[in-house]
Amino acid sequence: MNAKPVPVGVSARHIHLTKEHIAALFGENYELKPLKPLSQPGQYAAEETVAIVGPKGRFDKVRILGPARSASQIEISKTDSFQLGVAPPVRESGKIDGTPGMIVQGPAGRITLERGVIIAARHIHFHTDEAAAWGIADKQPLRVKVEGERSVVFENVIARVSDHYALDMHMDTDEANAAGVSTGDKAYILDD
Repeated sequence: MNAKPVPVGVSARHIHLTKEHIAALFGENYELKPLKPLSQPGQYAAEETVAIVGPKGRFDKVRILGPARSASQIEISKTDSFQLGVAPPVRESGKIDGTPGMIVQGPAGRITLERGVIIAARHIHFHTDEAAAWGIADKQPLRVKVEGERSVVFENVIARVSDHYALDMHMDTDEANAAGVSTGDKAYILDD
């Protein structure tokens, strides 16, 4: 197969918070405590978790990813959306206009997000140099194959290119489970 290998990162439900929302949920001037680094430079899973509450259900112990962001955002799978009773669109991270909101409960308080719940669009992070070497442009849709017992070709995988990124494909738990993929497995960008 003439394809380019990419490591896979499976993304479980999680939340990104603003400094203001961290303070509302954990207390004034609270700083998140890094638990473990993530594949993208400077990003980490925090020790802290919160509960997210929808019209039909809730999930406790939802991991916060740091550092703080300019807008709060909850990323869930389609399966999660049924239990919570919300209907979020599939979106790129950060594109939260027109998305549903949700209640978030922390140890020191509770907030109601008016928007920000999405199902993250599958994507591959590329460092600018890697993208250039492979002839891949930012926002380019890619075809990506995962091999194995449940081999799948994913269409419309969004290329995200930046000097701040490291090579990694992100998909949610529904997609990973359907394809029999785990974090650390390889996916292959197919040449059209």
